[in-house]
Amino acid sequence: MSSISAQGVVERASAELSKRINGLGLRTGKHHSSTSKSSSVMERVTNVFCGGGSSSATIIAPEKPSRLLPSRLKAPPVRKPKQPFSMPPLTWDQLMLDERFLSKFFLYFTPGERCILAQVCVRWRDVLYRSQRYWLGLILVLQCREFRGVPVNERARLYSSLLRRGFHSLCLVGATNEDALDLINTFPLASKHVHTLKIRCSSIGDHALESLMDHLQALYELELAGCNEITEQGLWQCLHPRIVSLKLTDCINVADEAVGAVAQLLPALYEFQLQAYHVTDQALGYFSPKQGGSLGVLRLHSCWEVTNHGVVNIVHSLPNLTVLSLSGCSKITDDGVELIAENLQKLRSLDLSWCPRITDAALEYIACDLNQLEELTLDRCVHVTDIGIGYISTMLSLQSLYLRWCSQIRDFGLQHLCGMRNLQVLSLAGCPLLTSNGLSSLIQLRHMRELELTNCPGASRELFDYLREHLPRCLVIE
Repeated sequence: MSSISAQGVVERASAELSKRINGLGLRTGKHHSSTSKSSSVMERVTNVFCGGGSSSATIIAPEKPSRLLPSRLKAPPVRKPKQPFSMPPLTWDQLMLDERFLSKFFLYFTPGERCILAQVCVRWRDVLYRSQRYWLGLILVLQCREFRGVPVNERARLYSSLLRRGFHSLCLVGATNEDALDLINTFPLASKHVHTLKIRCSSIGDHALESLMDHLQALYELELAGCNEITEQGLWQCLHPRIVSLKLTDCINVADEAVGAVAQLLPALYEFQLQAYHVTDQALGYFSPKQGGSLGVLRLHSCWEVTNHGVVNIVHSLPNLTVLSLSGCSKITDDGVELIAENLQKLRSLDLSWCPRITDAALEYIACDLNQLEELTLDRCVHVTDIGIGYISTMLSLQSLYLRWCSQIRDFGLQHLCGMRNLQVLSLAGCPLLTSNGLSSLIQLRHMRELELTNCPGASRELFDYLREHLPRCLVIE
């Protein structure tokens, strides 16, 4: 094709394209008229088709893509790289007052240590008080003898700070009737915010306790420990149906009739803990099917008069128990454990510590029937031998096993335990017949999280180093 014919093609093509292409032009420093715009289009088309034109021209991308060009030829959008977030440099003093830094900094401390940190300055206190996550698991303990000397306005400020931090538990130690009434008057908001009340080693009487219970309308957990001024009649008056957890420990006036009050007045009770030397089997007969549907946790500590007949009352009235403790109930025998194993098959935790009449036969019943058991405590069961440990080793669901001061366990029994792949917590504290060779075999328990070997004559410094080397994820307690 001659240059003249090529120029004619270019002119015709440019005339057609000039009607359809919008927004194309040459970047110049001067303002162009409509004539110059058409000539610039001509020039660009000439450059495209004939390869000519000035090299100083720069193409500006159109605001909208041309409808004549296929979409596959469109240039991909250019994304700007994200700029990394960077805090401006702060001095040390500024950093210690920066709320974003402090909110993460305080997470490295325990709740108890945060109590001290809150006293450093107002800014630290405000940051700590603003979030309730810093105070989870803490309970305020008021030593009432010392607290009486604090001015009333200071006491009110303390109670106000409890609400800011989300405290819902309160423990009174050494409280009197006057202290109980002062709490009611000084802390009116406790009626809606206190859910747990613990009264320990106090001389509070029936009337003061009843006033407290009437004031604390949101209360559903109550603990009375060492409160010898409270009578059974007073207990009857303070047990509101909203209570779901009750703990009675070392209260001299708590006997069978008090347990009867609990069974009759607390239909929604889920957890009941009782430590009373003179409670008998008759007390456990007060429970009825009314509690059988709700009561899941029963802990009897040092109830010396409870026998296998009491166990019969438990298994008949409370078939849905998941946690049962008979610690220190020294009259319980293997027959009582057989009743438990046959009738309470939902148990996940069983405590038979300080029950000296328990033998290997009881462990056979447990291994055969309690297939969901996850925790078993046999501290001071001095008649348990390696044979009983062999029974326990067949329990696939067992995760925690406590054998403190079981004086007849030998290395042979440990060989059985080494096959329990789900065992995570094991205590062999005070077992005198275990040797270093037997204890070293525990490295086979790769999933172990905690191992207690205090007061074990066979445990040496070399053994502890060996165990920590081969069980790096396990806490070995010396």
